[in-house]
Amino acid sequence: MKTLYFDCSMGAAGDMLTASLLELVPDPDAFVGELNSLGIPHVRFQKAAVSKCGIRGTHMAVLIDGAEEGETDTQGHGHHEHEHDHDHHDHDHEDSHGDPHVHHHEHRGLASVEEITGSLKVSQKVKEDILAVYRLIAEAESSVHGRPVSEVHFHEVGTLDAIADVAAVCLLMERIAPEAVYASPVHVGSGTVNCAHGILPVPAPATAILLKGIPTYGGAIRGELHAHGRRAA
Repeated sequence: MKTLYFDCSMGAAGDMLTASLLELVPDPDAFVGELNSLGIPHVRFQKAAVSKCGIRGTHMAVLIDGAEEGETDTQGHGHHEHEHDHDHHDHDHEDSHGDPHVHHHEHRGLASVEEITGSLKVSQKVKEDILAVYRLIAEAESSVHGRPVSEVHFHEVGTLDAIADVAAVCLLMERIAPEAVYASPVHVGSGTVNCAHGILPVPAPATAILLKGIPTYGGAIRGELHAHGRRAA
């Protein structure tokens, strides 16, 4: 029986999951080419061999107009840290056309994610899996903010690189087709994290809802591991 086991001792970020699963396909380079033909706007996947503590691994980068997450922060266009007020969920970014970087971290709603997903060159099953992920997140955010799912706007997980990560993992899971999937308890980190709503505890409220019933633990590492951890897989 083909079984997958995920070691989540450093969290479970999208790029980590993508890199780990990519190691299991027969031709990783060809698969990266397939990812780059999916039709996600402005997105390009890039695979690189890395070594951490002498152990070989793979790093999967998602480039938005040629820049990886974090590279544009010094220009004021970082994907996860925004200086302006994000307390309102109903803004429509009418001014985004004047800045080529704004679409990187545009706060999309579920309908926008559905539109992007619907145009991807993947099977209907993969599209349904991608949307299932976002519907779970939308329901958690709806519970936290007291707003209908239709009014929820995603912040960090609504960026193009996050959508690309989710799409890549769902496509890889379809390709690998495991008969059983297991995971270790998830290490979520500790302390607080800066996000679009300000300083929140780790795990953040919506994340805590998503993790309900799932074994988790914290530790000496300060900060959030499940969403932003980066390492060779």
